[in-house]
Amino acid sequence: MSDNWTERDVPSQHGRVAVITGANTGLGFDTAKVLAERGATVVLAVRDVAKGKQAAARLGANADVTVQELDLSSLESVRSAAADLHATLPKIDLLINNAGVMYPPRQSTRDGFELQFGTNHLGHFAFTGLLLDLLLPVEGSRVVTVASIAHRIRAAIHFDDLQWENSYDRVAAYGQAKLANLMFAYELQRRLAPHGTTTSIAAHPGVARTELMRNSPAVLRALFPVVAPLFTQSSERGALPTLRAATDPAALGGQYDGPAGPGGYRGRPRVVTSTPQSYDVSIQRRLWAVSEELTAVKYPVG
Repeated sequence: MSDNWTERDVPSQHGRVAVITGANTGLGFDTAKVLAERGATVVLAVRDVAKGKQAAARLGANADVTVQELDLSSLESVRSAAADLHATLPKIDLLINNAGVMYPPRQSTRDGFELQFGTNHLGHFAFTGLLLDLLLPVEGSRVVTVASIAHRIRAAIHFDDLQWENSYDRVAAYGQAKLANLMFAYELQRRLAPHGTTTSIAAHPGVARTELMRNSPAVLRALFPVVAPLFTQSSERGALPTLRAATDPAALGGQYDGPAGPGGYRGRPRVVTSTPQSYDVSIQRRLWAVSEELTAVKYPVG
């Protein structure tokens, strides 16, 4: 696979349907923009419909774009959105699990889950499971889950306190959520492999300059303007690993795409590796079982 891959390498997406969560801003918007420019029918699945419509307008009158309300912090909203998409879409070629929250103060979702774990992992777990029947009949369909280099930072799956009820550390909680994203992507690929039509791929943007950083600890926000030029990249560049995972004909199920530069902070997208614990099959399977129990979503593969 080339190490000089850019958005110019995205092949035609005419006839393909892409659903992207959190697509009204940042990485999701930049991903949607390129896919729409290549001819895809794009669904912006967003929490704020008004902002979603503004994003759709920015994509231009010629873009085939619709907006779907989706609040990943509410399983009721996840189920409602999935039902709407079943009513309006004949198929899905690309499901891109992009939306997320990072480093908020301790909060709970509507279902009582810690906000980062509930939104970043459980919301996407449920949404994917409820839409998988629209992907499975489609040859070459893909589920792309956006992870983070934060899965390396104080990250573990705390089965004894998944919702951080005993104590809360926003950095460690984010690390758990992004580690869960990776483990979900890997376990999903193992379950999809026998079907031979749909693949699961993970990607990460490095350190991209997006509004996701707004809840970072004060010391990081203070240092960011000084050090940003050294180890960050634009949102447009940060979206490239996701785009490559979604569209590169050479991409394989179970791989992880990220920037090629030192530390994975920035650079052109290529296949990278994640931490040893992220590949632990026993933890992946345990997390899957817990996720099915917490969301009450049972997958049609396994």
